[in-house]
Amino acid sequence: MSTEKLVVGLAGMPGAGKSVVVNVAVKMGYGVVVMGDVVREEAAKRRLEPTPENLGKIMLELREKEGNNVIAKRCVSKIEKAKEQKVIVDGVRSLSEVEEFKKHFPKFTLIAVHASPETRFKRLYHRGRSDDPKNFEVFHERDMRELSVGLGKAIAMAEHIIINEEKLETVKEKIREVLEKVERKWMR
Repeated sequence: MSTEKLVVGLAGMPGAGKSVVVNVAVKMGYGVVVMGDVVREEAAKRRLEPTPENLGKIMLELREKEGNNVIAKRCVSKIEKAKEQKVIVDGVRSLSEVEEFKKHFPKFTLIAVHASPETRFKRLYHRGRSDDPKNFEVFHERDMRELSVGLGKAIAMAEHIIINEEKLETVKEKIREVLEKVERKWMR
């Protein structure tokens, strides 16, 4: 058990702005573990293209075979190996993942970032990553898949929620304030 590390879990729907939170955290000295990388690594192992359909299928398959906390379990060693004492975990999707992290890292806090579906779709459509939706139907299917594994519950149970609908600098300031508050709680 790595009781010394401060671990901040980050939940949010696709396109809500998790990467903005991660970028601010990195500037504040955090290491980063991206939960989606576990699924992308699995896709590479299986020699599958990292399309939204393939990654979604793999995510659901892993959870079905190894339990809802499988991705979190695979991330624990990545967190332990991080050289930083503060680590942000991008992509928490369920309360079972939260429980898995809390089991290993007593100094764990869950934060969420939120933006409207319209804002999120525009961001994803223009971002251009291989797993980004090409139309609103694919976007909606992905949202429903994410919600089906418990993402909405994780967001609802977050200790802090950052609304990402304002100017970037305003949002970054909110993020810094939240992370400083988390650090004050655990690093007295």
